Parts: sequence; C-alpha cells; structure tokens
Amino acid sequence: MPQPNDQAYLLNDQYKNASNLNARISLHKRFSLNKYGWQRWIFDQVTAALESNILELGCGPGILWLQNLDRISEQWHITLSDFSPGMLQEAQQRLRNAGRPFTFQVIDAQSIPFAAASFDVVIANHMLYHVPELARALAEISRVLKPGGRLYASTIGETHLREIDRLIQQVVPGIGWWGSKVNTSFTLESGREALSPYFSQITLMRYEDVLVVTEAEPLIAYVLSGAAKAVLVGDKLSAFSSFVEQELTTHGAIRITKDSGLFEASGIRKLDE
Repeated sequence: MPQPNDQAYLLNDQYKNASNLNARISLHKRFSLNKYGWQRWIFDQVTAALESNILELGCGPGILWLQNLDRISEQWHITLSDFSPGMLQEAQQRLRNAGRPFTFQVIDAQSIPFAAASFDVVIANHMLYHVPELARALAEISRVLKPGGRLYASTIGETHLREIDRLIQQVVPGIGWWGSKVNTSFTLESGREALSPYFSQITLMRYEDVLVVTEAEPLIAYVLSGAAKAVLVGDKLSAFSSFVEQELTTHGAIRITKDSGLFEASGIRKLDE
C-alpha cells in the first residue's frame, strides 16, 4: 500500500490531476455542518500587507484563491505552486480569467527555487504531511520568508475522519482510507514540535466542523479517492458499499469527525540558534 508521503504515488496517481481531490471536496461541501467554508476560514487567518509577495506550496487546483477572489489585493504578487504539473495546469485553467496577479510554477517544497527572503507569506494548505523530508521543507520555507514573514500551514488531527477508517475495517481489517499507515509527521498534535526549530512564535487555530453524511454514493467516492481503492475491489467493494447502505438505513446518517486547523508561524530562527 502506498504511504502518504510516497512521492511517486502522489505524483503519478493520487495527485496526477484533481479528480481524487474533487471527490473529497464534494463530500465536505455537501455534508459539512459548518457552512462558512474551510477556504474562506483559512483566508480569514492570513495577515498580509497591501503589497505582499505570497507563495502557496501545494496549491492543487487553486481552490483557496477561487473561493476568495473578492478578497485578493491587486497589489499582491502571488506565486501558486505544486509538485504535480497536472494539478498546476488545472489551477491555471480555473484561474485564467480571474483578473488577479497569479504566476504558476512547479515546485518541490523540499527545494524552493527562490532567493532567501523573497516572500512575506508562505501558505501550505493540507500538504506538509505529504513531504518526505519535512525538516528540509521547513528549512526552505524559513529561508525564503522575509524577516517578519509568516507561514500558514494547515493540517489535520489524528482523529480526523476516524469513522471512515472504521467503516473500511468492517470489510478489510487493518486498512484505513490512506492504507495501513497514517503519516503523523505534521498533524495538529505534532506540528508545533516540527515547526519550533524554525520559528519562535507558533499559534494553532482550529476549525470546528463535522460531517453528517446521508447518501452512500458520495461517501463511497470519497473512500475510493484514497489509497484504500487498491484493496476495495470486486467483492470487497460490493461488501463495503452494502455495509455503508445498511448503516444509512439503520441510522439515517453517518456522523464523521472532522479535526482540522491552521498553524501560524513567525519569528524566523537562524538555523544555528
């Protein structure tokens, strides 16, 4: 089973294009109780001067910016990047008529091709847990931030979507949505420790929400957007689909924990501190 930071799997399968991510976005959009919206909330937390250089790492299809076009300063210079050319191409297509100052570049967060002190803000929205060498990526982020610059790094907690794993394990014991192992290198629980060698000021903000799913098809599509699709085939997929349908018939809805939040990190430390 592929792991959450398996770069070949992420590039050639999981994030080759936005289809898997779109299935997940659809479930959250339809069945989240908090209707304010994750991307709007993320944008609320970002502090940037009227004239700022901003870098997003792992921008995916550009959803953060699409859902906040009305809030973008015309004097910002925004570089959207992803390590997947397919994802970046979709972001370019979706934002091509946005009339905002975007540039696009394929970038590996472990080797950011910009000079030191280039950016006022770096955003890493639900992506640092995919990086094989997290320390290397955080060192690069701190390097390219200007003095006084800020990193906004969102992630999930260790209880996030735990009920989905439990559903899968009714059919395939020991297997979760992302396979057999969850990457805990950058979670709400471990993120502060990971960031502290590089930043002296770290604040965690949590987004309160829960999923209440009332239809089987979008939940099954969500599950098949992850690594578990490799084992949920044939009779196992039929058994899983039947189990989800039965749960909905019995209970009327499936309630799923959401545990997401955002770290704001500033006060860049010198690497020899």
